[in-house]
Amino acid sequence: MSEERRTSEEDPIRAAVPCRACLSGEDLDWLGAGRSVSLALDLPTTVEVLPGTAAVAETAGDWPAEVWTFLRARLPGLAPAPPPVRVRSEAPPASGLSSSTALIVALFRAFAEAGAPAGERVPERSIVQWAYEFEFARFNGGGMDHLAVAEGGALLIDGREHGLPVVRERLEFPDDWRVVVVDSGTRKNTGDHIRTVRAQLAAGDPALAAYRSEADRASAAAWTALRGRDHEALGEAMARAHAAMRDHQGMSTPLLEELRTVALRAVGLPLKLSGAGGGGSLVGVCRAGDAPAVVAGLAGALRGRYPGARVIPARAAAGSRGARAGDRVGVSAV
Repeated sequence: MSEERRTSEEDPIRAAVPCRACLSGEDLDWLGAGRSVSLALDLPTTVEVLPGTAAVAETAGDWPAEVWTFLRARLPGLAPAPPPVRVRSEAPPASGLSSSTALIVALFRAFAEAGAPAGERVPERSIVQWAYEFEFARFNGGGMDHLAVAEGGALLIDGREHGLPVVRERLEFPDDWRVVVVDSGTRKNTGDHIRTVRAQLAAGDPALAAYRSEADRASAAAWTALRGRDHEALGEAMARAHAAMRDHQGMSTPLLEELRTVALRAVGLPLKLSGAGGGGSLVGVCRAGDAPAVVAGLAGALRGRYPGARVIPARAAAGSRGARAGDRVGVSAV
């Protein structure tokens, strides 16, 4: 996450937060006893707190007012109404890339900066915890997204049934790798998905147990590939994670499976669905030198037959790794 502090009261406060691709282990962050692998992507959501009386950006919906109300209970002295904001996002909405979490974290970061007394700073740990609590109260999901967009890089996350999960390890994504995002143009419904999975958990559904076991193994394989800087092994692990999502939990759709087949045949790129909810984006990893040809070839293969789909090249994002000492977000000490 990046910030720009004001040099005068007339300058806007900016908070830019990356989005997140899940390379393996959807839902394991809140099901507990399982590993997930996330990667922050440089498709940021930027919130600007504006001077004056400009209108609140429509793309932010009701979130500014709701986040401001949440903060007023924790930061004394905030005005009754939020300041005006402008929002821009490079990530496609409702696509499994955590653009909503990026927006919420950016609002918390910018509003905390705007409302904090001069010379004081709300710790990053508090920002992430508050953003998680705010979103959990509405969607009852997990905290992988909040850690991923704040901490940046690639994370190996241990799930927890309650509260934020724990970051077991963090790696810098190789500079000579790129992420290829294929936005299907279909929106996800994460809320319905979470309700369904929580019902499975309460009922002891064997399909969910099988998914948890296989997804955890896929996460272990993905992390080994990242450690070894082996992008082909990472693609295999991501394909294994996708198969677990599709076969045990029905998270994929016929359109997503068609797009995966096209990508594999046209450019040899294995793709994995990022996020749960029956739609959204697929992600794959390739070498940086191959990325222009991969993106062009895949876009050409999709053109015409899949007019709603688009191919988006992306790099890994650093998140808040550079935060001051003692202000790390979630990395375990063990």
